[in-house]
Amino acid sequence: MSGITSLSGRSLVEGAAVGPLLYADVGLSFWGGVDPFSGEVIDRHHPLSGECLAGRILAIPSGRGSCTGSSVLMELISNGHAPAALVLAEADEILTLGVLVAQTLFERSLPVLCIGKEAFAGLRGKAFASVNGTHLGLFDALPADTDAPSHREVHVEDSSNGIELTEDDRALLDGHHGKAAQVAMQIVLRMAQLQGAVQLIDITQAHIDGCIYTGPASLRFAQQLVEWGAKVRVPTTLNSISVDQRRWRELGIDPALGVPASALGDAYMAMGAQLSFTCAPYLLDSAPKAGEQIVWAESNAVVYANSVLGARTLKYPDYLDICIALTGRAPLIGCHLESQRKARLHIELPPLADLDDAFYPLLGYHVGALAGSRIPLVSGLEQH
Repeated sequence: MSGITSLSGRSLVEGAAVGPLLYADVGLSFWGGVDPFSGEVIDRHHPLSGECLAGRILAIPSGRGSCTGSSVLMELISNGHAPAALVLAEADEILTLGVLVAQTLFERSLPVLCIGKEAFAGLRGKAFASVNGTHLGLFDALPADTDAPSHREVHVEDSSNGIELTEDDRALLDGHHGKAAQVAMQIVLRMAQLQGAVQLIDITQAHIDGCIYTGPASLRFAQQLVEWGAKVRVPTTLNSISVDQRRWRELGIDPALGVPASALGDAYMAMGAQLSFTCAPYLLDSAPKAGEQIVWAESNAVVYANSVLGARTLKYPDYLDICIALTGRAPLIGCHLESQRKARLHIELPPLADLDDAFYPLLGYHVGALAGSRIPLVSGLEQH
């Protein structure tokens, strides 16, 4: 091998892979940005537009956008069109969760490695890469006899390591509340460990985004939980699903989508979730109060819950939402903590007049670009 460079990082999901390196310095939304059936990048504004991810070492700074990215990645792993490995500049919980669910439910996986922003910038222009645990190798060329490790290789870690568990947590983990709750607890603890949580908290309600149909694997996931006897432990609402359950035939929806998408909604209701099908759960009578610890997926609802209602939730990836609903327990991190809810950027607007509706989304876009992952405090809009 010529031109070998070796780097190390933090392994988010263990494994080994080798293949052509596909690099971009822009985050990629898997939901809406990647075809879940072919692995083609379909975001036409992204540098990787038209590229196929299958079998390649995908290097992106992080994912971006929707919570449903985890579901799309799980579909790709299930149908054989996933990247051989993910190399990230910063940890991404949504994509990592998609791999963990595929690993737990379908015994298929791929390695996920986070190497930090500085090292990531050095990947530009590299042709081939290998991932092995915490190590990343970069090559100008690979020998002809190099065999790429299969992403079917699965390594499952001790999910409870370093996390304080209650007696009920241990009962869930030991299977005393059934197979579905046991598997859900395993996934919750795997994510808690990756997030650096040392304990879990009780939550009062959940809103599920994973009821959106992304392909056969999303339905298999839900139906498998039902077969294992899944029942939610807290009041749980459902996001909008992919079709109108009552009228999809009348509306001319292809049965190839209508039948499984409707069945997916049925599966989540069989787990005890309410027939709500809304992306605005804050408009329901069950909307949480200030200080309430909740688990909501659906991006707009998460923002509204934290900022307007004063409830406490992270932006939960698809499938972690239902796993927490089945256990009633969530990692105690981020916006669940008082100390993590403080604004770190103050944006003060000058006096404004004659605003139209276009101003507010433009302001939100600009504030987001300034704030990044920091929590902003915007003042000056009190009279508008």
